[in-house]
Amino acid sequence: MAVFPWHSRNRNYKAEFASCRLEAVPLEFGDYHPLKPITVTESKTKKVSRKGSTSSTSSSSSSSMVDPLSSVLDGTDPLSMFAATADPAATVAATVGGHPVGTGVEDSSRKKRDRDDSSIMGSDFEPWASKRGEILARYTTTEKLSINLFMGSEKGKAGSATPAMSEKVRTRLEELDDFEEGSQKELLNLTQQDYVNRIEELNQSLKDAWASDQKVKALKIVIQCSKLLSDTSVIQFYPSKFVLITDILDTFGRLVYERIFSMCVDNRSVLPDHFSPENVNDTAKETCLNWFFKIASIRELIPRFYVEASILKCNKFLSKTGISECLPRLTCMIRGIGDPLVSVYARAYLCRVGMEVAPHLKESLNKNFFDFLLTFKQIHGDTVQNQLVVQGVELPSYLPLYSPAMDWIFQCISYHAPETLLTEMMERCKKLGNNALLLNSVMSAFRAEFIATRSVDFIAMIKECDESGFPKHLLFHSLGLNLALADPPEADRLQILNEAWKVITKLKNPQDYVNCAEVWVEYTCKHFTKREVNTVLADVIKHMTPDRAFEDSYPQLQSIIKKVIAHFHDFSVLFSVEKFLPFLDMFQKESVRVEVCKCIMEVFIKHQQEPTKDPVILNALLHVCKTMHDSVNALTLEDEKRMLAYLINGFIKMVSFGRDFEQQLSFYVEARSMFCNLEPVLVQLIHSVNRLAMETRKVMKGNHSRKTAAFVRACVAYCFITIPSLAGIFTRLNLYLHSGQVALANQCLSQADAFFKAAISLVPEVPKMINIDGKMRPSESFLLEFLCNFFSTLLIVPDHPEHGVLFLVRELLNVIQDYTWEDSSDDKVHIYTCVLHLLSAMSQESYLYHIDKAVDSNDSLYGGDSKFLAENNKLCETVMAQILEHLKTLAKDEALKRQSSLGLSFFNSILAHGDLRNNRLNQLSVNLWHLAQRHGCADTRTMVKTLEYIKKRSKQPGMGHLTELALRLPLQTRT
Repeated sequence: MAVFPWHSRNRNYKAEFASCRLEAVPLEFGDYHPLKPITVTESKTKKVSRKGSTSSTSSSSSSSMVDPLSSVLDGTDPLSMFAATADPAATVAATVGGHPVGTGVEDSSRKKRDRDDSSIMGSDFEPWASKRGEILARYTTTEKLSINLFMGSEKGKAGSATPAMSEKVRTRLEELDDFEEGSQKELLNLTQQDYVNRIEELNQSLKDAWASDQKVKALKIVIQCSKLLSDTSVIQFYPSKFVLITDILDTFGRLVYERIFSMCVDNRSVLPDHFSPENVNDTAKETCLNWFFKIASIRELIPRFYVEASILKCNKFLSKTGISECLPRLTCMIRGIGDPLVSVYARAYLCRVGMEVAPHLKESLNKNFFDFLLTFKQIHGDTVQNQLVVQGVELPSYLPLYSPAMDWIFQCISYHAPETLLTEMMERCKKLGNNALLLNSVMSAFRAEFIATRSVDFIAMIKECDESGFPKHLLFHSLGLNLALADPPEADRLQILNEAWKVITKLKNPQDYVNCAEVWVEYTCKHFTKREVNTVLADVIKHMTPDRAFEDSYPQLQSIIKKVIAHFHDFSVLFSVEKFLPFLDMFQKESVRVEVCKCIMEVFIKHQQEPTKDPVILNALLHVCKTMHDSVNALTLEDEKRMLAYLINGFIKMVSFGRDFEQQLSFYVEARSMFCNLEPVLVQLIHSVNRLAMETRKVMKGNHSRKTAAFVRACVAYCFITIPSLAGIFTRLNLYLHSGQVALANQCLSQADAFFKAAISLVPEVPKMINIDGKMRPSESFLLEFLCNFFSTLLIVPDHPEHGVLFLVRELLNVIQDYTWEDSSDDKVHIYTCVLHLLSAMSQESYLYHIDKAVDSNDSLYGGDSKFLAENNKLCETVMAQILEHLKTLAKDEALKRQSSLGLSFFNSILAHGDLRNNRLNQLSVNLWHLAQRHGCADTRTMVKTLEYIKKRSKQPGMGHLTELALRLPLQTRT
């Protein structure tokens, strides 16, 4: 192809804007509006049935509101249609041997039934499951444990012949006797983890035995496990043992209940959710009675009690009053258990089961509790004291073993109980001498509102408690937990704090002290001023600093900080608390210190509404942010760096000195020196300084004084020396461009040139692949985007008098020419096309946009000078030659589609920006049109629309020459 000259067409931007403006159409009331509801009138015509549809003809005409989407579906959505056509048989449980498999109706009914049972107790009732993990973690031991494992008998295996019914029952009873007579093996010297593993094995064995229809074996396993609850040889582990064993009992109870329930289900009917014994068939009742008879034959009291309690719910199949009759009897059975620790946990289990199956029978549960109070003095009896001496356990270690069981019993009794009952329970505690253990459980289980309103009474009771075995600071800890949830009477608040702190501050053990202080700090922050909070923090520092005790209490100290900042959202008040920053100094471990700083900054960002210049806040938060920044090292994860940068940037954005711009810039200079290792923070600082320069321009309304001109040059210099320290190459490129635009707007022409030259010199360093979110991606598309933005800026950049015409454009073109582009990419042509658009815009008498009151662009400097236009056109010809040369290289089979697309794109550029009255340029456009269609790769639809556009434009004034062009642009059809 020959070299063609370029002639830009003259543009009247104002006229073009006016022609593109939407036509205004007056709208009267009552006309169509897109937000008005649609009214559809149905006519008496038959609807076209879809495949599978059963719709009939409409019976009448009606005018109604119809949703256009739902009308297509005849008012049914796809999910409803799917559900309606589902196979009904699929929802019925399959049966095996006359009993349903655990799917279908049985499962859905059971799930709904379980939901209904649990819904009787509201969300305010803390379930046992939430306490389980805490108990297992708290009550541990290093002593060796033992366990009895069941050794399976060969009798009654699934493969043996089935005897007659009476003989079968006798055989099973013999197996049970065989178990109780010693068919078991004792494992000794187990560690705690070994013990837990063995219990889990027994739980799995129970499930396996049940699944293989070995019901007697399953019962034997449950009896064996229940017997373990009578063993207190390793007494510190007993609460955890109780949790593990009752898990097995719960499994057994569920399996028995579901087995009996499944016998009540047949193909025709299902038991209702709230069934009565009359709905249960005889087979199910007989099976249920059989289970109770088997359990009644267990000789030992403890396994007999636990196993029967585990299937308490099964009484529903036999009698409406079965559960209410069994609860008092089981309560009386517990009286036969001599060990008070074993006894209290048995009562706790009965409360657990009772609350699950019959929460309305509170009287029986109350009787269980009052029985417990009558026997409570056994804890201090000679038998228990002798046992503790044998095991070498001190009373302060023994008494807390009761807490989980007692807390649960009290929680069950106090749930939705009337005030009179709770008051009566308090009186009973007083009669028992205000036993500390009992009082602690009362405060742990009762409603926080009840405790808070009687805080003074509880403090008086605590004072009278005997501290032997259960120290008072634990009672104040429990009281503080309640006061964090509910407020005491306002008149009592100061007295409560003083009484509590008198005891807390005298504690010698740092761990005991900080556990109490952690709770009472929240009460202090909630109801008092910074003066009282400062006193509390000073006391904590005093107790935790000697012997570096704080190193063992970081979690509690962190909790104290979080509670303080949660209540003091005014940071000017927070940092005026004298002991707050010294308190932070106790966090010597770097990881903990950083976490605390992050918490502080998160609260600041969340709650600080207005920008601040308070020196107290700024100095404190600079210290906090510096701590976070200095924790960054080579091993810090990128996510952690992003989080730290986000928090520091949040602080920087909230700092404002108002019209004191110099002070603002000084702050940014200081921040740059402090946070130099976090690139996102440096980027934010550069943007902030650029914004500061533009704010200065706004204040001066574009007319800088000598002082403000010097200030904006200082801002520009700040950005220029900061950008090179950034690692991301596209971050640097974009900031050079952005900062250059800011410099240009503030009449800093030499500085703007320096930014643009730096950006141009950086382009050759752009790598072929860049890392984006951990993935390597080609960089050319990002470079293309940047260069297009750069060209838009260069339109208004005036030429330097010493560097010749269009010196920046020429330098950028040289860099683009030398850059190594991918062979399979056409980005180079797209860039040259953008350059062509830029040069065309530069040849206009008046440019499309300017920077007001800042700089004179080339249209003002050259004023349409012929030499400038000649240089511009010459540069255009060079760019066109590069584009045409690239089109030549695409004349290969695999690249013909790209050639067609680029040819049409270049044709459109000439159409938009070129003067087609020039014959040679006109001929070039015709050649490109033919090139786009030459090999049948053209987008015919696009070419048709392009031709229609040309014909439409040819009718506009001064565009008659396009008529002839349209005649020379044929559309080829594919044959």
